[in-house]
Amino acid sequence: MFAAENGLRGDPRLQAISEAIRVVPHFPKPGIMFQDITTLLLDHKAFKHTVDIFVDRYRNMDISVVAGVEARGFMFGPSIALAIGAKFVPLRKPRKLPGEVISEAYELEYGTDCLEMHVGAVQPGERALVIDDLIATGGTLSAAITLLERVGAEVVECGCVVGLPEVKGQCRLNGKPLYILVEPREINNCC
Repeated sequence: MFAAENGLRGDPRLQAISEAIRVVPHFPKPGIMFQDITTLLLDHKAFKHTVDIFVDRYRNMDISVVAGVEARGFMFGPSIALAIGAKFVPLRKPRKLPGEVISEAYELEYGTDCLEMHVGAVQPGERALVIDDLIATGGTLSAAITLLERVGAEVVECGCVVGLPEVKGQCRLNGKPLYILVEPREINNCC
């Protein structure tokens, strides 16, 4: 579900967020229109709007875990977790976490990858929110959901800053709700 369809239609914060995201054509490979949220982070008002909208949505959902997907989920997840009184759990790429981990492999739009989480970071019965910057195919979020559910967490929702209007990946999320702030921007005369 897009934020504009959930009571935020016409909210100027959504336009500010969208306009703060740079589009980089043909990155990381030809045909990809990369939605670069690093420029959103440079705009402190748009960054605050992003976090505030997520916090407003999740503050009363009894979420105890905010799981951020490496690496861009790390930019939003900790702020959201602090504001709603939850812990932040990083879901990392392979061999980045010391100690015992559990893993989940997945397919990307343009390759394959794996997420890892510390054993014991999430307890059975905890209510979790997964945060990432973008959903395209849904592979990364699906892997995150599977990882959290394997340790007994209840995944309440996935939240992304950017998502495709048709959100083809939502069917891969095993029925978990998906909340998206803005659609991807296109750039004119890029190709």
